[in-house]
Amino acid sequence: MPTHSPQAGPLPAAVRLVQIGKLLEVSSSMPWDGPPPLAVRHTKPCQPSPCQSDQHSPCVGSLVVELLAGARAAQRQETRGRRGDQRQERKRPLEQRRQQPRHQDLDTMESGRCSLARMLVCRLWTTVSKALFAEFLATGLYVFFGVGSGLRWPLGIPSVLQIAITFNLATAMVVQVTWKASGAHVNPAVTLAFLVGSQISLPRAVAYVAAQLAGATAGAALLYGVTPGEARETLGVNVVRNSVSTSQAVAVELVLTLQLVLCVFASTDSRQTSASPATIIGASVAVGHLIGIYFTGCSMNPARSFGPAIIVGKFAVHWIFWVGPLTGAVLASLIYNFILFPDTKTLAQRLAILTGTAEVEKVEGVEPQKKESQSSSGDTEMESVCQVA
Repeated sequence: MPTHSPQAGPLPAAVRLVQIGKLLEVSSSMPWDGPPPLAVRHTKPCQPSPCQSDQHSPCVGSLVVELLAGARAAQRQETRGRRGDQRQERKRPLEQRRQQPRHQDLDTMESGRCSLARMLVCRLWTTVSKALFAEFLATGLYVFFGVGSGLRWPLGIPSVLQIAITFNLATAMVVQVTWKASGAHVNPAVTLAFLVGSQISLPRAVAYVAAQLAGATAGAALLYGVTPGEARETLGVNVVRNSVSTSQAVAVELVLTLQLVLCVFASTDSRQTSASPATIIGASVAVGHLIGIYFTGCSMNPARSFGPAIIVGKFAVHWIFWVGPLTGAVLASLIYNFILFPDTKTLAQRLAILTGTAEVEKVEGVEPQKKESQSSSGDTEMESVCQVA
């Protein structure tokens, strides 16, 4: 073992550690005769002079003390260096400190911002386009199956019950299929009701209505193309019966749409425990057809009336099937959202939602966390994305 005298100066840390290891090996191989006397145990373990057991090796305790002292000195020096850097930073002009980025250069920051913007725009476009396609598809299928059930074939005229059941099943089917993609409005009146209730933004509502009208036209065109000429003359266009006045027709459409929209709100509200929205909304559509067919052929949906009318070119009383359902939808939204189950949104929050600057609109039919408030409006999936964009 190398010798070291106290006058030669402190040994390097590595040599000290080697000496400590050798001392521990020697001490572990020596027999143990029991604890030392009490007087010895209370004396200092290390003295400035070498240990009595080994006249040529330094004491273990003194080595540990020196190592700890060196570590503390290095730590103090590092702390003083950091404080000096902070003082120098504070002495610099404020303008220079603001101009210089702290964690990354300007090129990296700009590229990160561009990547984030592209990602947000891409995700926004993907979500919105998916919702619009869902509305287009759902409305087209609804018109194809529902209107197709009312065609007048030479072999037999369909019954009112048959038409009502078909519209019921068609509604339940399209709502179940597109519920989580767009909220399954399938009806401009329903979209307007959610807009009045501050649950969807104005830009999205306009896009939804356009997709619904396009889908209804496509569904009616497909039905017209696959139906023989003898059965497709009127193509299920809504008309007012001879014994029904214009005001009566508007009132009937208003009431039928009012009950439909109330059922939509009630079945999609997370504050209420209800059955499947597809089942309840489908039953509401069936009830409306059981009564409304005798008055106007039962529209309750401006898109359903618009598709067949534009294909066969019959718009004689077409305005009735816009005024009645839209008025009923507005009344239903006011009754449900402001009288029966008022929410706590402030005027500023409602305006922010309508303009699209704060999206609390609902996309999927799930409850708030669970992701968003359960409703069939169509927009909360993009809540954080729209806020950042």
